[in-house]
Amino acid sequence: MSLIVDDLSIEIDGARVVDRVGFEVPAGARVGIIGESGSGKSLTALAIMGLLPDGAELRGSIRWEGRELVGLSERERAPIRGREMAMIFQEPQTALNPIRRVGAQMTEAARIHRGVRGRRAARLATELARDVGLPSPETIVSAYPHQLSGGQRQRVGIAAALAGQPSLIVADEPTTALDVTVQKGILDLLAGLVDDRDASLLFITHDLAVLAQIATHALVLDHGSIVESGEVDRLLSEPEHPVTRGLLRDAKATLWRPGGPS
Repeated sequence: MSLIVDDLSIEIDGARVVDRVGFEVPAGARVGIIGESGSGKSLTALAIMGLLPDGAELRGSIRWEGRELVGLSERERAPIRGREMAMIFQEPQTALNPIRRVGAQMTEAARIHRGVRGRRAARLATELARDVGLPSPETIVSAYPHQLSGGQRQRVGIAAALAGQPSLIVADEPTTALDVTVQKGILDLLAGLVDDRDASLLFITHDLAVLAQIATHALVLDHGSIVESGEVDRLLSEPEHPVTRGLLRDAKATLWRPGGPS
């Protein structure tokens, strides 16, 4: 399934924060959106998922497998979100419910969209925990979020996104709060899981070094507009726009910093 975004604009309190953005995520592709804080990248992701904040005005087109998503009601959106496309959020500590066991949260999309209940749900929780590399899968599904490390909570978030068997995963800065060692493990895990399931990935980040590990193509946003796009390898070797060159300098500083990723 393919995602096509065309002429997308978002206004909040009269200010245009995303301006006529357009791109495509073909079936099976890994595409990145990169930009500094305030560039509009996360708002673009939220628009795709139908999760924009109250008061935001959306214009343009978001087509998912030929179906226009802009203008759908929440009731019309509900069968798509979680089953056909799912989102991994930046901070699992706030994305997860602190008073629900992680196994129940991992399987929520499967219960809603696939009718998985009872023992089947319990087995699925254990399978998902094993798939995302959580330790002692049979017991960790009974834990609460505060009992897990940051990396483990992010793996729970990935498992929850996979539970509905979506064709598109939107990952909004899923490694930002993690140290570089855990970060690499999460990126490798996510890439492998996406490939194994023939899913597409839209990966949001401010870090070009991270993007290079997960995506093949990317668009660079600045103040809500696309300033450059292309293959990630080309953005790394021959950046054209000053914003991209600045992101590359930041990435090199991270790579060369003691303790940075190798």
